Amino acid sequence: MSKEIIQFDQAMFETRLDAMVRDKVEQIVNAMLDEEADLIANAARYERSDGRKAYRAGHYGRGFTVKAGRLALRIPKLKGAVFESAVIERYRRREQSVEESLIDMYLAGVSTRRVDDISQLLWGERMPSQTLSDKLKRVYDQIDQWRNRPLDSEYPYVFMDGVWHKRSWGGGVENVSVLVAIGVDADGRREVIGVAEGMKEDKAGWEQFIRSMIERGLKGVRLVVGDRCAGLVATVDSMLPKARYQRCMVHFMRNVLSKVPPTHREWASAALKAIFAMESRASALAKAETVASEMETRKLRAAANCLREGIGETTTYLLDEYPAEHRRRIRTNNMIERLNREIRRRTRVVGSFPDGRSALMLVCARIRYVTANEWSTRRYLDMSRLNDRLMEAN
Repeated sequence: MSKEIIQFDQAMFETRLDAMVRDKVEQIVNAMLDEEADLIANAARYERSDGRKAYRAGHYGRGFTVKAGRLALRIPKLKGAVFESAVIERYRRREQSVEESLIDMYLAGVSTRRVDDISQLLWGERMPSQTLSDKLKRVYDQIDQWRNRPLDSEYPYVFMDGVWHKRSWGGGVENVSVLVAIGVDADGRREVIGVAEGMKEDKAGWEQFIRSMIERGLKGVRLVVGDRCAGLVATVDSMLPKARYQRCMVHFMRNVLSKVPPTHREWASAALKAIFAMESRASALAKAETVASEMETRKLRAAANCLREGIGETTTYLLDEYPAEHRRRIRTNNMIERLNREIRRRTRVVGSFPDGRSALMLVCARIRYVTANEWSTRRYLDMSRLNDRLMEAN
């Protein structure tokens, strides 16, 4: 057996293979352009013909970026006719798939500067931020259609919250909120049903947000889950009269624990968890009163008042009309909080936005990117159990 070892330079092979593919593609495209010029002139190059409609006047060079790399095209020039190619759109400098790849990178969380660097590295051509912004306008039109689409299904459970970001406003930079709503439809699948800029997340903002969803067809809401946002509870009561409000259990526990000194925090945390481990709402309320009394004994009056003030709306999920199998997922706003973390991961790259629309469009694009998988197709809850409870109640 030979002792000689054949070494294979994978990097060199791939580099040469890429060059061969690029050269071949370049030859094919240039040949197609010349063929198109012959068809427009109604005669081949140097052909004498009475039916000729135009004459060749040489070529001009033009760069064009495709997945195989950057091509050096030779665009025919004609006298007596305008050369318009069906192969290469006029003024286009990149193949559509290349532009879509760069846009997908931006929406996935890559900054405009990095998109420019990656474009230069992969295809030898830069993608300035202004050019990328112009390309995104087509995507923004699609986002507007998605935001304003009709809501045809019923959504028994709706989760609402706001994600904060910085934007320019009145010559300065302020924190403003983008309101997000996720609905669980009658089949138990999740869907982002509303995204809008809410400014200060006040009552007027929530009213406008919920009204817009109702006008688009929102119906069948039985429970709204959210944090203790200003005006949200009153808006739900007035605009969704058949729905109850569930305050996020996790946020509520944090609010109570923030009023407890470190020396009592371990005990208070265990006591609050014991409240939400109860099987019925009556037992949970009774346990909460016991814990509040113990807090007063330990001189934690502020924590006790906070517990008594919010325990009612935080235990809505324990009502008999909601199945026990759903309780773990409808008592918190964790689902929308995870989505908000994905949004913040993208907006953190930008820093502050020049205006509200650019922020809203990027947030919507990020939401669509994150949810365009099994997130929205996988069944989240078995809604037949809720239907059985509603039938028993009626």
